[in-house]
Amino acid sequence: MKAASPWHGRPEGGGRFAIWLIRCIALYGGRRLARACLYPITGYFYLRRGSERRASRDYLGRVFGRAPTRWQVLRHVHCFSATILDRVFWLAQGERPFAIETQGLEQLEQLVARGQGVLLLGSHQGSFEALRTISSRRPGLALRVVLDKQQTPALTALLEALAPGVGASVIDAAQGGPCMALAMAEACASGALVALLADRGREREVLRRAELLGAPAPFPTSPWLLANSLRVPVVLCFGLYLGGNRYRLVFEPFAERVEIPRRGRDTALDALIARYAQRLEYYMRVAPYNWFNFYDFWQANPAPAEAPAAVAADSGPAAAGLGDRASA
Repeated sequence: MKAASPWHGRPEGGGRFAIWLIRCIALYGGRRLARACLYPITGYFYLRRGSERRASRDYLGRVFGRAPTRWQVLRHVHCFSATILDRVFWLAQGERPFAIETQGLEQLEQLVARGQGVLLLGSHQGSFEALRTISSRRPGLALRVVLDKQQTPALTALLEALAPGVGASVIDAAQGGPCMALAMAEACASGALVALLADRGREREVLRRAELLGAPAPFPTSPWLLANSLRVPVVLCFGLYLGGNRYRLVFEPFAERVEIPRRGRDTALDALIARYAQRLEYYMRVAPYNWFNFYDFWQANPAPAEAPAAVAADSGPAAAGLGDRASA
């Protein structure tokens, strides 16, 4: 089943000048001044980006079970803006400006202590940048992040200018599936953590549907096919934004090893994706304003070839093969 990704063609918000302006305000004016600027920025995007506003309203309506207020939509956009701003501080100043809680870090360290790589699967919830806390606290632990540099070129250029060494740790998803998969395999073989986002499919990528907030939603298969190929433990990770300067970094073991048999391949993929979607929904309800997929995520009118995944989340683990492309 293939479907176009409606998020992929969306323009980068703000433009190069606006992004560099907020960077200067943040670094020279301080975090308090920069955060004050988020209020007019939030208002601007709320008024000018109608499709994102409608997507926020749709998502919040699903998670709250009722139509959200205007202020709740504004709060959602503001939360997203705050995490984007904080990326500047993560890279320029490390974790010093933040109060960070961790959950499940000890279990992750036990897996790493075996000398093998670990695949970290996240989502567009909270701040993926918060993962870099691991590197600052455990300097000997390598972290490689799968990221599509071409999707937000202005923001990527800014972040790499702030922390040039970070660029070397990125596996560029835009280079294509085989090259990306090889880079991930090499990183895992060296004992590194490899992190990517698994909730958003790229253009022309194979998708399968799983229940999320009461309706089937499309998810990419490639993260699970990559997990099958890498043969390393899989851990879910979430950098939840709690407001102000507070974050909670969550690590949740998902599978000791993902294995997708050739026979019953679709059933195995459906079971994995359904389990993943169930955990996404849990954290949506824990931190509802942290979900940052500002497009029609559920795609109520999929292509005719796309069929729902009808496997319960507790059907048991499975997975295999190598897929098209995965992106963060």
